[in-house]
Amino acid sequence: MTGTGGAGDAIVVAGARKRYGEKRALDGFDLAVERGTVHGVLGPNGAGKTTAVRVLTTLLRPDEGLVRVAGFDVRIQGREVRRRIGLLGQHAALDEDLSGRQNLEMFGRLYHLGARRAGERAGELLERFDLTDTGRKAVKRYSGGMRRRLDLAASLITDPEVLFLDEPTTGLDPRGRAEVWSAVRSLVGGGTTVLLTTQYLEEADQLAGRISLVDRGRVVEEGTPDELKARIGGDRIDVVLRDTDRLGDGARLLARTAGAASVRTDTDRRLLSAPVTDRMAALAETVRALSAAGIEAQDIALRRPTLDEVFLRLTGDGAGDGAGEGAGEGAGQDEAADLQDPGQRTPERTEVSA
Repeated sequence: MTGTGGAGDAIVVAGARKRYGEKRALDGFDLAVERGTVHGVLGPNGAGKTTAVRVLTTLLRPDEGLVRVAGFDVRIQGREVRRRIGLLGQHAALDEDLSGRQNLEMFGRLYHLGARRAGERAGELLERFDLTDTGRKAVKRYSGGMRRRLDLAASLITDPEVLFLDEPTTGLDPRGRAEVWSAVRSLVGGGTTVLLTTQYLEEADQLAGRISLVDRGRVVEEGTPDELKARIGGDRIDVVLRDTDRLGDGARLLARTAGAASVRTDTDRRLLSAPVTDRMAALAETVRALSAAGIEAQDIALRRPTLDEVFLRLTGDGAGDGAGEGAGEGAGQDEAADLQDPGQRTPERTEVSA
């Protein structure tokens, strides 16, 4: 794992360290984020994610290591870094009594754009985020998804090269989350680089081209979502039988059709599960063989590992060491839980009615 980066990287971190007394929030943190991409950062509470974002946005100074954003060193060129970044935190920074347009114009004036340019920029962003029709409505009358899109628009008032999104959809319903996802994809399509921290592993799977898993202040694994899933095992075929008495016959049959050395059997659930390499061929052959043998299946599904499983496998018990966020004044006190209950998510499945 290296953070040396390349010419096409918007963020480069190599060997970053940050301590709070004896506690190590970052302990050899490495990261390289290619320009014009979404890069997800996941990890349990206390892993160092919030500290990393604060270092990258010049809110904290690293004790050691190289940290460059948009080509500038955060320790000695902080002003240049701040001119080129945007930050969307967990909590909206909007005036509820002002309209959407007034909020954006206010942010523009705070960034010294001038009244005319601030008005022009507000109009551009309202159109970009499909908020033109509601631009004169008070923000307190906005839905959750609309507020978050407006907050995202405000973070782009200076058209930053790099945007940091810290838990951008926390508290939103599925519709609001989908609206924000669509807006983020639009940003990246326009060339913006996005660093995303999120408590929703599905969100990282949907948006991020690459993901870094952080534990105890350092990146422990990195890759595309598919690469990370492949590292903990490939596809499996699951068969639920109607008759418990046929589990033995079904297991022998599945071992043959899946080409598996062993088949996992769950008697209580009447479930048989085996690894497969050629997933579609194994599925078709299993359906045919079960029918020929007169073994009735209630459900047959191809299943891929989820990011939940990757997260739990590669970050141990998910407890972190408590060394990072919360170890110093203002150090990650607002960080939300970083692991959604795995029971709330349905694995990716290709289903065949039996």
